[in-house]
Amino acid sequence: MTALRKVLVVDDDPVVGKSFDRVLSGKGYAVITAADGEEALRKLGAEDYDVVYTDIKMPGMNGLEVAEKVKARKPWTPVVIITGYGTDEQAERAKAAGVTGFLHKPLSPEMIEGSAREALEVAAAPPAIAEAPAPAEAAAKESLAKNIALFFAAPFIGLAYIVALPFAGFGMLAWFGLRAAARKYRAVRTAGRVLRVAGYVALAPFIALAWIIVFPFAGLAMLAWMGAQALVGQTRA
Repeated sequence: MTALRKVLVVDDDPVVGKSFDRVLSGKGYAVITAADGEEALRKLGAEDYDVVYTDIKMPGMNGLEVAEKVKARKPWTPVVIITGYGTDEQAERAKAAGVTGFLHKPLSPEMIEGSAREALEVAAAPPAIAEAPAPAEAAAKESLAKNIALFFAAPFIGLAYIVALPFAGFGMLAWFGLRAAARKYRAVRTAGRVLRVAGYVALAPFIALAWIIVFPFAGLAMLAWMGAQALVGQTRA
């Protein structure tokens, strides 16, 4: 046999409690009433309830105070505010307290049954938990982003080679040639050695020119190939 759902109705007007009992008692609910907030809190301290309905305007403790105390003691218990009127301030306070919703008077059987069903569905729903991306998935995305960046950066890196590296190579070769010339000049003893040294110096500009023409394009092609290979490999993975 299915256990009855226990509903606590807090209202100083006994007619409201009778309306809930008349609508819900034959549909799997046990309706218990309380005439004010103090009585409601005593009953909540003695046993658990599946849903709590509380009128917003009552002598002594009002419905918003009841809702706040219920959610503070038993936050898993859904609370529905019953009211014939409402203000934005009350709505904000009720939202901050964590109430499930409002039920506006005059009440109809459909409203009572529908609100009870909705409140129980909210209570049964698991809390939403933001899922963090798996470490492997995050690492794969980061690696893909790096490879794409490398692929698009390759032309600019090649351009930097074209602009800067040939001048450095030309200067380096000229410096080597001059050093060799100086050493050879000091050690020159024959005309053949003089001609060999002169040949080194004369060839340095042509070697540098070859460096300017060939090496930057080779470097650009190599970088573009590496970026494309990394991108293809990441896509297949």
